[in-house]
Amino acid sequence: MKVRLAIVEDQSAIREALSTYLGAQAEFECSLVVESVEVLLAAGAPKPRLVLSDIGLPGVSDDGIALLREQAPQAEVVLITVYQDADRAFKALCAGAVGYLVKSTPLPAIKQALLDVLAGGSPMSPAIARHVMRYFRPAPVASGVGLTPREQQIVEALEQGLSYKLVADRLGISLNTVRAYIRSVYDKLRINSKAELLSRKRHN
Repeated sequence: MKVRLAIVEDQSAIREALSTYLGAQAEFECSLVVESVEVLLAAGAPKPRLVLSDIGLPGVSDDGIALLREQAPQAEVVLITVYQDADRAFKALCAGAVGYLVKSTPLPAIKQALLDVLAGGSPMSPAIARHVMRYFRPAPVASGVGLTPREQQIVEALEQGLSYKLVADRLGISLNTVRAYIRSVYDKLRINSKAELLSRKRHN
């Protein structure tokens, strides 16, 4: 069964490129392709499972994530934006977004990021991750929680902003193995997302 995906983007050329590419993928059904959060919230179509949204949109913008989460709690929100400042990214993640991508991200990488979300991940573009990491201290996140050396390697790679695929390539293991390790890390740390992993490091 295809996953219902909504795309929110006010620039028509980008909106068209995203909807054309993602709508052609076997995994997704682009059920809503709109220019603003207001239009998405007012639409009578079935609620999406995933929302790929710009920020800095006309009308409802910074509050859009909270409104989407309130009216469509089953939807996972992934942001795609030109903004790369750490403060904006961190606030968006705290508001409920599960991913933060820059608009220069290649279309296949955007697709993979959406699939990562469905698998329980929280993707961020490497450039975004580098900025967000300035919020955090360099203390090891996994001290005292019983992570194995391999799990610690994966945690460190995620902190550096690597995608799941790049982690797999670096360590010479499969993508499914990376996901299994990440699930184990989340269980041990009692967290549910990459954002919580980075937040834990910040407050250690």
